[in-house]
Amino acid sequence: MDSCELTVTISALACCIADGRSPEEIALISSIFVQIGDSLATMAAHQALCAPKDTK
Repeated sequence: MDSCELTVTISALACCIADGRSPEEIALISSIFVQIGDSLATMAAHQALCAPKDTK
């Protein structure tokens, strides 16, 4: 899957998730996904900076 296909897939998924929901529900779901993304980014940065480096 190339980056354009990935973007279209994610947009379609967002439309499916939002279908039939109120703006308030969509905002809550959005904030949950943002927090998940931020947490994953923090974990990746922590691992990159703080994990023991393989010296082989």
